[in-house]
Amino acid sequence: MFLVLLVLVVAGGLALNRHDTASQPDSAVPAQSPVRVGADALTYPAGAPQLAYLDIRPVMATAVPLLDGLPARIAYDEDHTARITSPVSGRVLKILAQPGDAIKVGQVLAEVDAPDYAAAVSDVRKARADIMLKRAAFERARSLHGAGIVATRDLEAAQADARAAEAEVARAEARLGNLGGDASRYVLRSPIEGVVAERHLNPAQELRAEQVDPLFVITDPRRFDVVADIPEQDIGYLRPGQTLKVEVEAVQDAALEARVRQVGVALDAGSRRLPLRAHLVETDPRLRAEMFARVTPVDSTAPPAVRVPNSALLTSGLHSYVFVEVEPRRLVKREVTLAMRGHRESYVSSGLSGGERIVTRGVLMLDADLGGDN
Repeated sequence: MFLVLLVLVVAGGLALNRHDTASQPDSAVPAQSPVRVGADALTYPAGAPQLAYLDIRPVMATAVPLLDGLPARIAYDEDHTARITSPVSGRVLKILAQPGDAIKVGQVLAEVDAPDYAAAVSDVRKARADIMLKRAAFERARSLHGAGIVATRDLEAAQADARAAEAEVARAEARLGNLGGDASRYVLRSPIEGVVAERHLNPAQELRAEQVDPLFVITDPRRFDVVADIPEQDIGYLRPGQTLKVEVEAVQDAALEARVRQVGVALDAGSRRLPLRAHLVETDPRLRAEMFARVTPVDSTAPPAVRVPNSALLTSGLHSYVFVEVEPRRLVKREVTLAMRGHRESYVSSGLSGGERIVTRGVLMLDADLGGDN
């Protein structure tokens, strides 16, 4: 009896296991092979897993660079930037401008308790009082000289004193005007219109007239420069007015262009590089000073070429190829001629047109699919 029950249990378990196995779906998705069309064309069916590994993007024609991109950075346009320091020593009383604030010409940025400014105000008042006295003395001497009571020498001395007093008033007023304060306190004012880019002072901070670091940096946020250090061997490609293509890592979708403004006249003895400054023709509101960039000198007079990332190129011996999407999911391997091959990008002079879509990732897999059908 026991043996009969054991046989029935084992048989039921095997039957249940066969039922469960048959009811489970097959989770493995078979790879869908591409359809070979001609010697260099592949067509993938909809939903083919290979398509998930491809990155297909349009390309555009642009000016051919004269050399590979050079490291650079975004900088303030120095012609529209003011670095404000204090010409007098004192203590900060009130800060009236913060980074990001829009500033007008002459707007007060901070109030300072400055003994030197108080002395300048006092000098003006003393000079004005003194000139009133000297002018009165001169008028009196002239009247007495006309009556024959005062000698000509005394009249000339009074006239010289009056002129010296006038000069002292002019000096004291000019000194006070250069400080830019008002009648009650010394204030820091903005000499230009722009935005507060930097602030380097705190409440109650002691200021020194000889300090070099600016307290405020005011700049026009619509204007930026690009600065770079040029290797000695590339100096011949750059000159004032030269067109530069500018690429900024933080703003990769912006097409920026600059014109060379200044090229240094002396190499740095240590790095053997020459400083260069270029002005951005058009800026982007996302740009910020000190962002990293790359600048590439281009020849605007040469015929344009199609720019492609190096990841899209397939090299075989002396020949270069790209995969072009001629129809959805249909890819054609096409030979191209390179006008220049750079560190990250290359430029195609023939075999590819601007606006065409090419594979920028997965070209090795496509080439293997082509070879597998031979």
